[in-house]
Parts: sequence; structure tokens; C-alpha cells
Amino acid sequence: MLVDPGRSGTGLLMPDRAQLHEKAKELETAFLSEMLAHTSLGKAPESFGGGVGEDQFASYLRAAQAKLIVDKGGLGLAQTIFESLLKAQEKQNDR
Repeated sequence: MLVDPGRSGTGLLMPDRAQLHEKAKELETAFLSEMLAHTSLGKAPESFGGGVGEDQFASYLRAAQAKLIVDKGGLGLAQTIFESLLKAQEKQNDR
């Protein structure tokens, strides 16, 4: 976080652009993970499945897959979220 020296008083905390971008990527990752869950991707077969244990750890696999997708460019959702966060920050700073 950066402190805006132009503000009077203690200063306004402003998130670093890299932090905003990382948060936007985290949001896209969470979104993709949920979408992968609804597609039943990686669902265990009825026979010879891993049982309850496999079901318990499936969310970790989906989260890792979603992170890899985002790291490779994703859907572009992170960039849209990042730009929205920047615009909101600019409006807040103009007050």
C-alpha cells in the first residue's frame, strides 16, 4: 500500500497496481474454480473411484487447474476487474 502525500492528515492508503492486479487474478481464479466444479470436470467414475477422500480433495485440484488457466491468460476477466478497480480508485482519489 502506498500513502498519497497529496492528501491532508494521515494520508490516503492506495493499493499498489501490482496488488490490485494480483487480487483481480485471484477473483478470476475463484470464478473459474467454481465454473469447473459445475462442469463436473474431474468427477470420479462410479466404479473404481476414490470415494469420499477423492471428493474431499477435488476442490484443490480444481483450484490448481483454475490458477493454471489464469496464469496462461485466462478468460480476460482479471484484466477487466483490474481496470474496474483502477477506475474506482481514481474516483475515490478525486474526492
